[in-house]
Amino acid sequence: MTQFKNRAYGFAVIKAINSNYNADFSGQPRTLPNGQVYATDKALKYTVRNYLKDAYPKEKVFYFKRLNSELNPLSLDHAYTAVFPEHKDLDAKAKDTKSIVIKDILSCIDIRLFGSTFAKKAKGGNIALSLHGPVQINHGVNVWGEGNIFSEQITSPFNSKEDSSNEQTTIGRQSKLEEGHYVHHFSINPKNIEEIASHGQEGTQTLSENDIELLKESLRKGATYYDSAAKAGTENEMLFYVELKEGSKLVLPNFTEMVKIEDKKDDGKRYFDLKAVKTELEKYKEEIAKCEIYFNSNNVVVENMPDNCIKSEL
Repeated sequence: MTQFKNRAYGFAVIKAINSNYNADFSGQPRTLPNGQVYATDKALKYTVRNYLKDAYPKEKVFYFKRLNSELNPLSLDHAYTAVFPEHKDLDAKAKDTKSIVIKDILSCIDIRLFGSTFAKKAKGGNIALSLHGPVQINHGVNVWGEGNIFSEQITSPFNSKEDSSNEQTTIGRQSKLEEGHYVHHFSINPKNIEEIASHGQEGTQTLSENDIELLKESLRKGATYYDSAAKAGTENEMLFYVELKEGSKLVLPNFTEMVKIEDKKDDGKRYFDLKAVKTELEKYKEEIAKCEIYFNSNNVVVENMPDNCIKSEL
């Protein structure tokens, strides 16, 4: 496959309506100390991995829960053996062991994209590798003016105690965000894995143009595709992507604070103002190879769209 060589930047917007896109361990939508709702980068990466696993089953996705025969999660060692059974008896002291592992893990699309801190047991010691992922995703911040969180009680049809004379069923609680629009900034630097890939065995994969196309597709569809009781109402809303010309060393700033959103009219649409993004890109237009924006025009209106930006439906 053709190697991807250009650096790129962008942002993905996830919409949550009466939903809980990324809960903390108490079940509440995550909030910053100032009360602003946010989501971790892991939440968006999960939707990407989940989408790729289901939509492209021929692609290997390593960092995803796998269960043993007793329905318990596999350890990293057992997961490696499950994905690469031909290399279950690696010797940590053998000269070519690390080159084998590098080739193996870089055959997994999620590791080619997001990198990995990999440490597994083997004969004669441990095998440890650190891969700085080409795709770096920031925490998503809710740029909607309000962050109203509400909770509701729910009941189970089952007795809350072992005592059959108890009349109470189990009572629980779930929390959701009334409306949120999370903006995740991301950057792509394919050079991050080039050096370590060069130490892999012959045929070791690096980031390809096809990988980037699959990434963009996942960032447009993954959150909508993943559906659960808590995440019903969580959907992909927009993807903005800027690719620099080959060799460009331009570093673009975080787009999150540049994205403004409001409800200007009573038409059910959300209005995104990209004036700050447009102004920033105009400074460096000679270094930009292409600009793409994806959104559903039935629900979204984009104002001050950057010049020469290719518009497509989500």
